[in-house]
Amino acid sequence: MHSINPFTDPINGIFLALNMTFSMFWEILWALILGFTLSGIVQAVISKGEMSRLLPDASPKSIAVACGLGAASSSCSYASVALARSIFRKGGNFTAAIAFQFASTNLVIELGIILAVLMGWQFTLAEFVGGLLMIAILVFIFKVFLKSKLVQAAKQQANRGLSGKMEGHANMNMSMTEGSIWQRIFSQQGFTAISHYFVMDWVSVWLDIALGLVIAGALAAWIPNEFWQAFFVTNHPIWSKLWGPIVGPIVAIFSFVCSVGNVPLAAVLWNGGISFGGVVAFIFADLIVLPILDIYRKYYGLKVSTFLFIAFYTAMVSAALIVEILFQVLGLIPQEHKAKVVEASIRFNYTTVLNILFLALAVLLVMRFFKTGGPNMLRMMDNDSQQEHSEHHHNMHYAIAKIRKSVRKLPI
Repeated sequence: MHSINPFTDPINGIFLALNMTFSMFWEILWALILGFTLSGIVQAVISKGEMSRLLPDASPKSIAVACGLGAASSSCSYASVALARSIFRKGGNFTAAIAFQFASTNLVIELGIILAVLMGWQFTLAEFVGGLLMIAILVFIFKVFLKSKLVQAAKQQANRGLSGKMEGHANMNMSMTEGSIWQRIFSQQGFTAISHYFVMDWVSVWLDIALGLVIAGALAAWIPNEFWQAFFVTNHPIWSKLWGPIVGPIVAIFSFVCSVGNVPLAAVLWNGGISFGGVVAFIFADLIVLPILDIYRKYYGLKVSTFLFIAFYTAMVSAALIVEILFQVLGLIPQEHKAKVVEASIRFNYTTVLNILFLALAVLLVMRFFKTGGPNMLRMMDNDSQQEHSEHHHNMHYAIAKIRKSVRKLPI
């Protein structure tokens, strides 16, 4: 497919970009619904309330628990950052809280499913292997370079309670604690909790997903492969493998797209010639995009946020380089750069069938959400001031209690 210059042919350029955007959306729609449904199920049966107690230090056990809890949490980058600060403020270890934050955006189900659909199972495997490596490298960096004075400064700033984004989503806890896992999932209350997490997660990341798809469609339609090949120095095989992980996070920082929304962009970059490790580093970088860097400044202060940026970037690049070398040795890197970035063409195939089935599931979950007080909780998901945050926190717990009390009257 040839690119179109939007300045010389704006009508066809815009049409082609929208075609590409819709094509990628149609390709991943069922995977998004499946991923967010599974995420909602996990969140409905695992409580957030005990997280601070479970992460008292930076021991291997606490870091492993942080990774498990993070993988079971939401993929919304903003919510994970807010929840990590909440864990830290409630007595959790700072290093463990940051490990949780990275796990909750890089080790989650929905990200792996979308990567497999758009780019292939090798990228899903690389994301999970690289995510664990990145967390291990971060823990090492924190142990060697993070001084107690910095942690104390971070705690003092965190206790000021300045608002970031998606605070309400981070504090939301409708998880079940009674009965077996299957009883929790298939009970009326469990169905309601899953529906609320499903919708809340969509609300949290829809803008990032939409922005990622639009930017990816525009880049795929307007930027010729020759530009990407020159930018990623594909004519120098060794240098390109080093350059990809270095420049991947930098591209991500200025894209403003985080969470699962950066996967379509990663697909375009892969087709353009970025290295395998470069794709991995780009996806990791959802936690250092410009809006989130500003939230770190609010949460922990300028000095600590600067340290976090340097540590995060170093860990991302290092983990991606290791993944590049490891997968090259194992022969797992795809030889052809052919992610599913094509012009829109809806045909009656397995993708269409899956989309229809999962759209029906989404309708059921959304209907349940609206029947059980979901819109009221939705209005309390975010807040703009510390005073509002206290009132919001109380109102959300009241709303959840009210939903749990009234849901028994509803049929499944």
